[in-house]
Amino acid sequence: MVSKILLVILLLILVASSDNEIIFNGFTGANLSLNGLAQITSGGLLMLTNNTKEGQGHAFHPALLHFKNSSNGFSASTGSATACHYILGWSFSLNGTAQPLDLSKLPSLPYQENSKKISHLLAIALPLVAVVLLLLSIAVIFFVRRKRENYEELIEDWELEFGPHRFLYKDLFKATKGFREENLLGFGGFGHVYKGVLPTSATEVAVKKISHESRQGMREFVAEIVSMGQLRHRNLVQLLGYCRREGELLLVYEYMPNGSLDKFLFHGEQPALTWSQRFQIIKDVCSGLHYLHEGWEQVVIHRDIKASNVLLDREFNGKLGDFGLARLYSRGTNPQTTHIVGTLGYLAPEISKTGKATTSSDVYAFGAFLLEVACGRRPIESHPSVEVPGLVDWVLGCWKMGTILETRDPKLGSDYVVKEMELVLKLGLLCSHPDPMARPSMRQVVQSLEGDAPLPAMSTDALFTSTSTQRYDECFDDFLMSGPSISDSTNITYPPPFVSGGR
Repeated sequence: MVSKILLVILLLILVASSDNEIIFNGFTGANLSLNGLAQITSGGLLMLTNNTKEGQGHAFHPALLHFKNSSNGFSASTGSATACHYILGWSFSLNGTAQPLDLSKLPSLPYQENSKKISHLLAIALPLVAVVLLLLSIAVIFFVRRKRENYEELIEDWELEFGPHRFLYKDLFKATKGFREENLLGFGGFGHVYKGVLPTSATEVAVKKISHESRQGMREFVAEIVSMGQLRHRNLVQLLGYCRREGELLLVYEYMPNGSLDKFLFHGEQPALTWSQRFQIIKDVCSGLHYLHEGWEQVVIHRDIKASNVLLDREFNGKLGDFGLARLYSRGTNPQTTHIVGTLGYLAPEISKTGKATTSSDVYAFGAFLLEVACGRRPIESHPSVEVPGLVDWVLGCWKMGTILETRDPKLGSDYVVKEMELVLKLGLLCSHPDPMARPSMRQVVQSLEGDAPLPAMSTDALFTSTSTQRYDECFDDFLMSGPSISDSTNITYPPPFVSGGR
């Protein structure tokens, strides 16, 4: 059986004074007899129960006091519930009115004491919390500002019309993991290229970072980029959009998983391409270049056709990249400065005189590209101990001696189609003719490769002679010697022994 909590104060006092009265303004130092749970707290409270069930507490005054009616003895009970009972003070008189308690001397209840302690703590803690919050606010503002600076990009009012083609720098930064070295796919004359995955769509992209300090004509520059983003052809790498930030221009392309053709031709770590793969890639690039020259509403001149700018998708289909980028980039230069863009060995000789690229100069570069794919050699190779003839001269010489098939890439062995190999080699020589008027158009090249038209009749004597080739070299030597320095006025790149992949 659950016993009740009996709260009893038996104040049986033998009063020495004449008025038979007692008064306790708090119980500190009080001479009481305590029993059970009863105790006097350090604050002067008489605590009879301490929130414990089935407990009792008694407090007795040691002296007796005889009441007129013994049945009006004093008690309280909480039954089976738990509670804390405190007595702050007591005033008692047998005769007359008891003295009033001095409220200022009464002890505080526990929650009031705690409140005082909390108030003291708050008085100390609140300023500290305020200081901490202030420091956190400053840190957050600094972090946000720093992050904003990382993502800061240049947007002008006129770009609103190009909104759908513009990427947020924040998205490109996240996509490339902050343009980390591990995401670098390659680099070339126009900048570095990074692989990225767009956070919003999980689309794989290639982001090319180009330094473009000139703001003159930037509106036209961006307009043409957006215009080129409208080009649609299965053999052109799709330009998805752009972003501008300070002195940087970022171009976003579709990602090509197998990278550049260059690494398959000249880097030993990649498996050699079969002839059927090479011949298909040649036709792919030819189709894409024909579209740039004749298939769109404007004529687009590539200016830098070479293996490192031909990219391969998952099925090893060839796609021409960086189309028109050379022409766009030259818009940011000083119009008073001659600006030749391209790679030696692919540059048509007439460019040294006119400084202008044409569809015919693109054909010349395509001819050099045909020879490098078939022969597995770059148009110009540098060997310090041996003088090696240029690729065109070498293939032409072998043709004169009736051994043109010996110029094929040794990695092919005998696994090739003789008719196709001869077609590619001779077509490469024809496209590389020093006279731009003698070169075929890309439409004619497509017809020849597809077997829809025969290769134009020609002889070795009708092509280059060693004298004309020498004049070609001297043209560029004279141009480079008499003109401004290469670093200031041109964007000619030399094909080194090891060239990084294009994307």
